[in-house]
Amino acid sequence: MQQTFTDYDVYTRRENSPKQDLIWETHMSGEWPEYMYHDVFSDIYMPDYFQLCVDSMFYICDGLDVIAHGKAIPVYWPDDLAALPDEGWDWALKNGIELARMGGTPNMLSALEMVIAPAFRGKGLSQIGLKLMRQIAIEQGLHQLIAPVRPSQKHLYPLIDMQDYITWRRQDGFSFDAWLRTHERMGARIIKVAPHSMIIEGTVSEWGEWAQMPFPGSGDHIVPLALQPVSIDLEADKGVYVEANVWMVHELGT
Repeated sequence: MQQTFTDYDVYTRRENSPKQDLIWETHMSGEWPEYMYHDVFSDIYMPDYFQLCVDSMFYICDGLDVIAHGKAIPVYWPDDLAALPDEGWDWALKNGIELARMGGTPNMLSALEMVIAPAFRGKGLSQIGLKLMRQIAIEQGLHQLIAPVRPSQKHLYPLIDMQDYITWRRQDGFSFDAWLRTHERMGARIIKVAPHSMIIEGTVSEWGEWAQMPFPGSGDHIVPLALQPVSIDLEADKGVYVEANVWMVHELGT
């Protein structure tokens, strides 16, 4: 898949060198809030992802610098898209890894992640990343790209239900949210909310470290960059964050 998009080079993980891995860690680590690295299913399945999905993960490079990175995964879903699982991101990762372990046949590609270095945001890399995911799906003989999308501005409105948030529209008819809007402009449509897309659990102390804030009382707490409040129970010494995402689909033709 090695190719050039305007001024940028693209490599899949299969093509990627150890040196680029090092540069990636240097420039791109820490792009998610710490708590996002502690999803229950990610801890179980992500280690295998890097071994089993080397053709579905890519790096966008400016010279030797990795400036953006995307993950997708082939999955199998036998039913109508309107019935896509409420577990969203967690389901896609689990389904794809278990399918690959069994040598099963996927029928669609699911996006997992698109991360862009801060200095390169606003330069069209999100569109390039989606084009690459669409191309990966086509090269693998798949006709749909689905995505449990994490809306980029939802964290500014953590008390708004996701079902209501996705109804917010601009005067031009596109979604209010920039990341949902990027998908729509490339032909995707919203299918449904995935209300339990990611589940992150930890002790109260762990949540204090992850969120860099104290939790002096039980209840629902607004945490930086979280899309919804985090539920803290001091007596049980437990914090739970259940994140809703938005299922979208790109039809790629036959």
